[in-house]
Amino acid sequence: MAKIKVTKVKSAINRTLRQKRTLEALGLKRIGQVVEHEATPNILGMVAKVEHLVSVEETK
Repeated sequence: MAKIKVTKVKSAINRTLRQKRTLEALGLKRIGQVVEHEATPNILGMVAKVEHLVSVEETK
């Protein structure tokens, strides 16, 4: 299965609680932090909800 790298690029200040919790669930706390996840439908759905706060890059 493919992997993706998710990087937090914007602050969660003035965002909804749901978006803040989604970032936490992805494992992102600080700007510039990078986490790797499997590209499952659950993870891709969470990334889609906060796509304006993160950048995504596909890895192998």
